[in-house]
Amino acid sequence: MLKNGTLLSLRMIISSLLIIPVSALADRSIGNVVDEIAKHNFHGAGAMTQDRKLKKSGIADLDDTDWKVRSLALRDFIRAGDDGIPQLIEALEHNSPHIRYLAAAALGIQASRAAIPALQKLLESATESTVRSQAVISLGQIASPKALPALKKALASDKSRDVTHQCELSIHQIESGQKATPDLAAAYTSLEESTFKTVKIGQTAPDFSLPDTNDKQWKLSNYKGKKTVLLIWVFADWCPVCHGEFREIMHLRDDFQKDDIEVVTIEIHDSYRCRVMVGKEVDPKYWFSKTSFKDSYTRNIWWPHLSDKAGAVAARYGVDPLCFAVHSEYINRPSTVIIDKEGIVRFTYYGTYWGDRPSIQQTLDMIHNKNYQFEHPKRLHSP
Repeated sequence: MLKNGTLLSLRMIISSLLIIPVSALADRSIGNVVDEIAKHNFHGAGAMTQDRKLKKSGIADLDDTDWKVRSLALRDFIRAGDDGIPQLIEALEHNSPHIRYLAAAALGIQASRAAIPALQKLLESATESTVRSQAVISLGQIASPKALPALKKALASDKSRDVTHQCELSIHQIESGQKATPDLAAAYTSLEESTFKTVKIGQTAPDFSLPDTNDKQWKLSNYKGKKTVLLIWVFADWCPVCHGEFREIMHLRDDFQKDDIEVVTIEIHDSYRCRVMVGKEVDPKYWFSKTSFKDSYTRNIWWPHLSDKAGAVAARYGVDPLCFAVHSEYINRPSTVIIDKEGIVRFTYYGTYWGDRPSIQQTLDMIHNKNYQFEHPKRLHSP
């Protein structure tokens, strides 16, 4: 007979073997994924996510899994391929806004023309601005002129400035014939949970390669032994904080270059949206600026802006793609990573809300002084 201590040890070993991600065990069919989403306790979201415990905008808990549930759901919806399109269209009428949002996102990423009528209906009927916004984004990704009347109607009548901004972008995307790239769907289908959050301070940074807004590949390992690398994950073109950071990077160009620092901004969007961010597509009207960014950006953006489709690199680096809603779109945590010339990760910072991270000047000072300590004065903390 086994002694109590031996039996306890065996139970602990067995338990440790059973600690496997649920997604690796479960049937990941569309129906089962829909059920999983419906059961998940998401933080509340309108145009901005509200931390369920703090009742403040943002998410304080860096171990929160909302982003992972969304990312893996999108992956599995898209992995279902054309056979899953009818189920996703049906899911647009589900009573959960999270399911409607994710189904709409998957249909746009797959550029499903069959979904146009249902997405137009969702745009007209959804009470949540986040869901309407995603319907607009998806119609733009499908890039069919059939959707133009519905988008122009929403542009003129929707009460959400965030939705109307997305209408402006999607109308231009359709008129310029730029539907979702095949690389976007491929990036989602290749997401692997085992690679998430594997970056550690003091360890070698995992290599990666991403395209910039001219479709030129940027590769991290090209700078090993040559330059310190500063990775800055931004949100989108509608983010005034991001544009402020861009202005700082422009202003500090000589300082970065003098210290041999390769500055890189990264956006978790497909090519079209990344090009909007740097002024290479439509010149939208912004509620936070009376002047255009386009001409200034064309002349003054000197660093690479990369497209991290599906947030695959972000997920590996701990940036939490699809973390929380800002301006009616689910985006990543604002995150900053510093990698030294030897390729070692020296600093990682993950924001708890959209204004939580070091300024560009503070980041430059950290690299210059090799003092990698920072906490934003308004950082959220879980109770």
